[in-house]
Amino acid sequence: MMTRTVRFHEYGAPEVLRLEDVEVGRPGPGELLIRVDAIGLNRAEVLFRSGRYIEPARAFPARLGLEASGVVEAVGDGVAGFEVGRPVSVVPAFSMNDYGVYAERAIVPASAVVHRPEGLGAVDGAAVWMPYVTAYGALVEVGGMRAGDAVVLTAASSSVGLAAIQTAHRVGATPIATTRTRAKKEALLKAGAAEVIVTDEEDVAERVLEVTAGRGAEFVFDGVAGPGVTDLGKAAAPGGTLLLYGAVSGQPTPYPGFDLGMPALNMRTYTMHETTRDPERLRRAHAFVTSGLRTGALQPTVDRTFGLDEIVAAHRYLEGGNQIGKVVVTVGH
Repeated sequence: MMTRTVRFHEYGAPEVLRLEDVEVGRPGPGELLIRVDAIGLNRAEVLFRSGRYIEPARAFPARLGLEASGVVEAVGDGVAGFEVGRPVSVVPAFSMNDYGVYAERAIVPASAVVHRPEGLGAVDGAAVWMPYVTAYGALVEVGGMRAGDAVVLTAASSSVGLAAIQTAHRVGATPIATTRTRAKKEALLKAGAAEVIVTDEEDVAERVLEVTAGRGAEFVFDGVAGPGVTDLGKAAAPGGTLLLYGAVSGQPTPYPGFDLGMPALNMRTYTMHETTRDPERLRRAHAFVTSGLRTGALQPTVDRTFGLDEIVAAHRYLEGGNQIGKVVVTVGH
């Protein structure tokens, strides 16, 4: 069966993306064939397409896509718990060198597929997992964030940042958002940030200490990295943890502990693969997210949708960085 699939034949700008007819085949052992209804775009795909991801493309043409929602069309040998017609979501739990979901139909490992909660539509089903599993996995599963903790969130208007605001509220923690200019301040307050620090106008560490009565933040959740981690380190409470889940700055990231006088500062990187590739962690994350969706405590934010034939424009928009929430591509059949 031929299916329209997005591939790229060289690294480059969004214009290298091509929509091509590709044979999809049948799912092998441990795999599912999914009819894709919507695709959640992630910055990892921008980096992979441009040759700046944590792993290079193994060969060209290369596929893209880590997150999608759709319906099961065929089940491979040895797969239990899924049947044809089941609404599902694909979570980022594999290498784009092995699988990709930018397509009308895609084969994916069953270990990267979760049941889509009843009432969750295709667009939200493609927008929910990466943000919430990243926020939950880093802050709750790994970090142990608890009621009464404070968490500083950079890139707060991203889908992960917004998910982290809601995740903090759900466990009784205080989310403190940062934003470069005032343009997104009101939107972040409306999204639930307890405080918003405008970094072009305010000193992050001073404001965090003020907001926390001099204690500092137990967690700093940073998707930017680069030289700014030194100022973020100043905002952490003694024994606090600086979690880096992204490197949007594209700049070298120092270890700030010595420059700050060797405080009791924990610093580690996190990728959601720590959660999605561990069956028990993914089971707990799935339970956290689905229960939050059921009660309304977690509500995914979709900034804008594009059609599959608009994939170049969708990538260009994602790279612009002006969105608040998730960018989703819908797939017509």
